[in-house]
Amino acid sequence: MTIWRGQHPLVLASQSRARQMLLANAGMSFEAVPADIDERAIQQKSGLLQPGEIATLLAQEKALFVSARTPDRYVIGADQTLALGQRLFSKPAGHAQAAEQLRALAGNTHELHSAVSVAHGGKMLFSEVSIARMTMRRLSGEEIRTYLDAAGDAVTTSVGAYQLEGLGVHLFERIEGDHFTILGLPLLPLLAFLRGQGLLGV
Repeated sequence: MTIWRGQHPLVLASQSRARQMLLANAGMSFEAVPADIDERAIQQKSGLLQPGEIATLLAQEKALFVSARTPDRYVIGADQTLALGQRLFSKPAGHAQAAEQLRALAGNTHELHSAVSVAHGGKMLFSEVSIARMTMRRLSGEEIRTYLDAAGDAVTTSVGAYQLEGLGVHLFERIEGDHFTILGLPLLPLLAFLRGQGLLGV
């Protein structure tokens, strides 16, 4: 039985390997077409301050950007913000900034706000945001240096300088939230929407 019943494959407006892996493991037929948008400029122009609202806006903008170029396809946009209290984090520019982020996060609980949106024909059809609470253990300077050396350039590809599906798992003592939210794609509400559209066979 073919799970995907859409006329055309989905489009994922993201280069994220983790998001691609989640869709592939769920049996989705899709192709990845990154959205060429200036995320920081869009965020600043919006004036939004709440991490969930920012993640939702950027997920929608990504989906709409790609949908305008592939109007016959269902396009998935996704975004994730990391908040430690009132401070919002972005992907670190290099190891020095990654170390600074880890020093701030160590011993504290931060929140990941993951948003997913679906557009079709240039119109927004669906948006959802979910939250995971992540408690990082206390880390010494030596432990941070060892982790950064082992993880290499991968630390600059994720907000917070970690990838939970990789070496980043060693940094944590407690996690509250589902695996999909942590990896940046709230998969269960997305599948529920697609199923409601008659696009899934299970």
